[in-house]
Amino acid sequence: MSHHEDRAKLGREFGATDIVSERGDEAIEKVLELTNGVGVDAVQECVGAVRAIEQAGKIARPGVVIGRVGVPQTEPSSNTLFWKNTGLRGGIANVTTYDKSIFVKAVLEGDINPSKVFTKRFDLDHIQEAYEAMDKREAIKSLIIVADK
Repeated sequence: MSHHEDRAKLGREFGATDIVSERGDEAIEKVLELTNGVGVDAVQECVGAVRAIEQAGKIARPGVVIGRVGVPQTEPSSNTLFWKNTGLRGGIANVTTYDKSIFVKAVLEGDINPSKVFTKRFDLDHIQEAYEAMDKREAIKSLIIVADK
């Protein structure tokens, strides 16, 4: 789900078959329409806004575990998750050593190319500009180059 064309394009490059650009209740309705009312099999919530987490719960099919990377300022309502038997998991650097070995292998063998998400590069002295570029949606992700001087 994205209403930013650069992110939608990147999603297609990574294999997304359907991109929902609507927002709010319209987005939920569109996802449920695309899945014949069942909901999606996988959700990764990366925004961290309460509304985004609650939306993730509404588009997930019953029994799904939603991956959560973003951190909201307040806790979202868990009623939808409860009634749909849906889980919500996440944490700080929750990637296990086993997961890392799978990801590193996939990158080294060329199965995935994570560099595509980095659309701007900055040196460490310009880290504030890097964050501003992401905040203003001028960059999907900023890559910070750290080099010895």
